[in-house]
Amino acid sequence: MLTRLLRVHLRPYRGAVLVVVLLQAAQALANLYLPTLNARIIDRGVVLGDTGYVVRTGGVMLAITVVQVLTAVVAVYVAARVAMSVGRDLRAAVFARVQEFSAQEVGRFGAPSLITRESNDVQQVQMLVMMGLAFLVAAPVTLVGGAVMAVREDARLSLVLLVVVPVLLVVLGFTIRAMRPLFASMQTRIDAINRVLREQITGIRVVRAFVREDAEAARFAVANDALHDVAVAVGKLMSLMFPVVMLVLNVSSVAVIWFGGQRIDAGQMQVGSLTAFLSYLMQILMAVLFSTMLLMIVPRAEVSAGRIGEVLATEPSILPPPGGGRPFVARGGVELRGVTFGYPGAEEPVLHDVSLLAGVGTTTAVVGATGAGKTTLVGLVPRLFDATGGTVLVHGVDVRELDPQALWATIGLVPQRPYLFSGTVGSNLRVGKGDATEEELWHALEVAQAAGFVRELGGLDAPVAQGGTNVSGGQRQRLAIARALVRRPAVYLFDDAFSALDVATDAALRAALAPETRDATVLVVAQRISTVRSADRIVVLDHGRVVGTGTHTELMASNDTYREIVLSQVSVEEAA
Repeated sequence: MLTRLLRVHLRPYRGAVLVVVLLQAAQALANLYLPTLNARIIDRGVVLGDTGYVVRTGGVMLAITVVQVLTAVVAVYVAARVAMSVGRDLRAAVFARVQEFSAQEVGRFGAPSLITRESNDVQQVQMLVMMGLAFLVAAPVTLVGGAVMAVREDARLSLVLLVVVPVLLVVLGFTIRAMRPLFASMQTRIDAINRVLREQITGIRVVRAFVREDAEAARFAVANDALHDVAVAVGKLMSLMFPVVMLVLNVSSVAVIWFGGQRIDAGQMQVGSLTAFLSYLMQILMAVLFSTMLLMIVPRAEVSAGRIGEVLATEPSILPPPGGGRPFVARGGVELRGVTFGYPGAEEPVLHDVSLLAGVGTTTAVVGATGAGKTTLVGLVPRLFDATGGTVLVHGVDVRELDPQALWATIGLVPQRPYLFSGTVGSNLRVGKGDATEEELWHALEVAQAAGFVRELGGLDAPVAQGGTNVSGGQRQRLAIARALVRRPAVYLFDDAFSALDVATDAALRAALAPETRDATVLVVAQRISTVRSADRIVVLDHGRVVGTGTHTELMASNDTYREIVLSQVSVEEAA
């Protein structure tokens, strides 16, 4: 998966990668030539006392060093740009795919895991690209070129390399092999710690209300310690590797000096050649070390690439129809025909053979006990998930035959848990309609009974915290209703959208809402009978089945389930 991912996302930057390769090769070759020039200065200049040769050769070394520095700087700059661009593209690809997911795919991965894959996992692949471009060419060129130049200086002394390099590779190979499963475990535990942290931050009010600070701190400590244990295990392997590399490097240096000194004493080798050989040995071992550092990143990047690839390879269950979908002919309301829906892995469906018709210019209410399937029913209309049986029609067309964007554009949804984005009141309302004027925004706020408190907050520019946590639940619901009103959709879906409002505000809002939705289809899910009793049609759900349909008066006379719901809230006289 890592190879495939890099092949796809590096393709647009092939020119820049080629530039990096050429610059890194030039840098490595320049670096390899310097020890030879240094050996010549010692053997032909210092030993023979030829100052002019020392100056001339030193000038050449200085020029080569300048070239080496320039190529290194440019190579690192271009490599960094490529790596950052690949990271940006990967994040954009993951984000775009997640935006296509239905609630089913998001629930399968989980929000904490998706956040980790979007951030930490992409960062691991990005780091691999950066390190790879920095050492991918220079290390092999230095390794091979250094070995050739070392043999050129003294073939017999080069036999030391036949012992040192294999020992180093074996040690590093075992270390990397041990790290691979640890990195896989580390990414999973990062998911876990993100999940716990997200839950605690989101539910901080519940934690404090039930005095669960100590219990939640203990739960976080468990996840934190689990990540700590894996990180420590990785750290131990890494801390063991570097002393071993330095030990091999120092022992090999001692061996070269020992045997090289004997060869100089026997007149078989010059001092400059020994100096150059030591430099090449260091370059070879450092090339092995840098290659190892790159290889250490590869296992974690492989794990991260697999997790990213899993997201990218997941096809959303809500797909647009071939050819762009059928167009709307006219506003034809909402209809469910024999709809059945069950969540994946559930023992039985949530909805069973549900049929209802919500016509244009009418208000249809859906009531039922908790768990009856009301919210699931509403979610089928904007195609947040597809029915497993039956047909859902909007404007007389099966929603599976409509382009999702066109379907969503015709629907104004106020969910059970209204969510506000960080920004201002105005920016949140313009989520419904991006080019809405201030007059339209204030009109929507007036209808939603929110204009008063918005003025007190500071008007349309009043700040809104993420999730709307700086306003009350009732204010959040009214702003969400205003956001839907700004859109002027053909279908309004109110999923228990009045639950946090007091009775007076609820009544005032519904009265103001009636003329605004006169030409639209309104589908209301509510627990409060005062909210739904004036609806044109009331549908009663019980355990996912429709057990009654009619007006408030009709259902009070003929439907026991509806009567029980009503009498649990009001007296017999009030119900009548």
